[in-house]
Amino acid sequence: MDSIVKLETNNKNRFDSIHGTTLTDSEKSTLIELCLTVLTEKYRPGQVLDNPTKVADLLRLRLADAKNEIFGVIFLTSGHTIIGIDDLFQGTIDGALVYPRVVVQHVLERNAAAVVLFHNHPSGQSEPSQADKKITTRLKEALSLVDVRVLDHLVVGGGDVVSFSERGLI
Repeated sequence: MDSIVKLETNNKNRFDSIHGTTLTDSEKSTLIELCLTVLTEKYRPGQVLDNPTKVADLLRLRLADAKNEIFGVIFLTSGHTIIGIDDLFQGTIDGALVYPRVVVQHVLERNAAAVVLFHNHPSGQSEPSQADKKITTRLKEALSLVDVRVLDHLVVGGGDVVSFSERGLI
């Protein structure tokens, strides 16, 4: 009987009593780092990318504190196994210059068959801009020349993530 009670105590979730509103700024930063560590481990090279919601969560956390726009790529095999995740360009508070040639270079170096593009809007607005749509089209065209598929482009703004694929923009 004692071993059953001890087992139940060991299975208790230590985080049940933690609430975001009671954390200090330092504790929130530590929690974000812990979440990023857990998600990065879950989406490390060799793992299959099979859950768009969790990818959105990873990117939301990854870009949460970014003060400038960051544009990155998730590199995938033909079976959607993660090869790597890189931030390729960093811009200003309202834009980043993205060079298709550099993206293609990185894709070829990683030997990727597919990619998921992502970037953030530090303004907190997740709605894709015309410039976002234009660079997505250019990247899709450039990557198609080397037989690489663009599966999605995710825009992170505030707590929201907008998927080009879900909107029919890819």
